[in-house]
Amino acid sequence: MASSQQHDRSEPLLITEAAPSQTDQHAARKRRYAITMAIRCVSLVIAAFTAQYSLWAMALFAVLGTVLPWVAVVMANDRPPKKQLDPNRYRPPAPDRILESGSSRARVIDM
Repeated sequence: MASSQQHDRSEPLLITEAAPSQTDQHAARKRRYAITMAIRCVSLVIAAFTAQYSLWAMALFAVLGTVLPWVAVVMANDRPPKKQLDPNRYRPPAPDRILESGSSRARVIDM
């Protein structure tokens, strides 16, 4: 076998544009959920520390900490959008000849 045909790659060549596996999608969603909930925890801690300095900052971080669980659940349950496929459908070729539409002086042949 010629050396140009041998591949030293550890991963196979990707010949399709298949969607990521369910396991990969689930892991990505879990990671997104964990990050969002970590941001929520940090915002609640910041709200507790800023309460003595600014009531507006405390309210902002408290609202953020209240809304983020809902956002995290919605993001975790959302899957990636499906790819828009353009199927190769049959399209008949244009006809060679086209019949003329009815004119005012149509010729009728009776038998």
